[in-house]
Amino acid sequence: MSVFINNSILKDVIPSGVEGCIEKNSCFDFAQHDKIGWKNLYRYLCEHSNYANSLLKHKTNTVMKLSVVILITSLAGFAFKSDKPAYSLFDKNGKEAKYSKMVDQLKNADIVFFGELHDNPIAHWLQIELTKDLYKEKSGALTLGAEMFEADNQLVLNEYITGVLKADKFEADARLWTNYKTDYKPLVEFALKSKIPFIATNIPRRYAALINEKGFEGLKKLTPEALIYISPDLERLYDSTVTCYKEMLKMGGDHVTPNLLKAQAAKDATMAHFILKNFEKGKLFLHFDGSYHSDNYEGIVWWVKKLRPELNVMTISTVSQDTITDLSKEYINRADFVIAVPENMTKTNRK
Repeated sequence: MSVFINNSILKDVIPSGVEGCIEKNSCFDFAQHDKIGWKNLYRYLCEHSNYANSLLKHKTNTVMKLSVVILITSLAGFAFKSDKPAYSLFDKNGKEAKYSKMVDQLKNADIVFFGELHDNPIAHWLQIELTKDLYKEKSGALTLGAEMFEADNQLVLNEYITGVLKADKFEADARLWTNYKTDYKPLVEFALKSKIPFIATNIPRRYAALINEKGFEGLKKLTPEALIYISPDLERLYDSTVTCYKEMLKMGGDHVTPNLLKAQAAKDATMAHFILKNFEKGKLFLHFDGSYHSDNYEGIVWWVKKLRPELNVMTISTVSQDTITDLSKEYINRADFVIAVPENMTKTNRK
């Protein structure tokens, strides 16, 4: 961008040394010039708030006034790195991405997995914002689902969404996470207000515990009424060599047993089952889960692609980094979009 700058005005207000870089009454190209520390100049402008007024009140022609406006607007672009951003957004290759670009891509998917850090307030804020924006983009053709609700709670969740139950009764009857009111209630309330489905996708924890204790053999004692809350494809398709399960075994050492891997797979498989059971062509299914359940296109995503390979599935992951200017190499290709949040971000209350 080039702007007309009158040096006779700038010399009285720009710090010593900066004005020498600007030729008198010249057309200055911000994109090409590299002699001035523009971040320092912007910081100076912020600290001297009367700068803009002194220039705009100066008796000069219309072109000069317009140039000053362009100058100040252009320099505002440097504010980001001197600020304290709450998050940075990257694409799968680690390049910075715009939120609007992400929405444009996600709206064309069949299923979107939003992988969160359970106690991260930025992830939870972005979840409700993304829900609102995708609802608008899809003209209401949206279904929500979440790991945080167990499948046998679908009835009570439906009764609340449809207005049969009041909030206090629903919250008393459903087995809700301790951070429900701050982190997941906004999503449920949006579904209630917008009259869209909200699917409880996770396996009931008592059955996951049973598998952890006795393996798949433990399921043989369950009644048909109980088995409807567990993926029917679990035993047939379970593969312990899938990377996310192998890594879990590797990281846990002696504390991780083969049955624990099966219990983890039971969660992933059951969430995939209820997502697909409630998926409707033409509607976007937006699912919320811990990042580990969908990172690297594994976990729930592996099961979905195994059962319905033709579906367009996209993923979001949330990561925590010391600095968020660039995405750490370890997170490249972790998801279609990665939200990087500072490590010192405050946490939500999940005891």
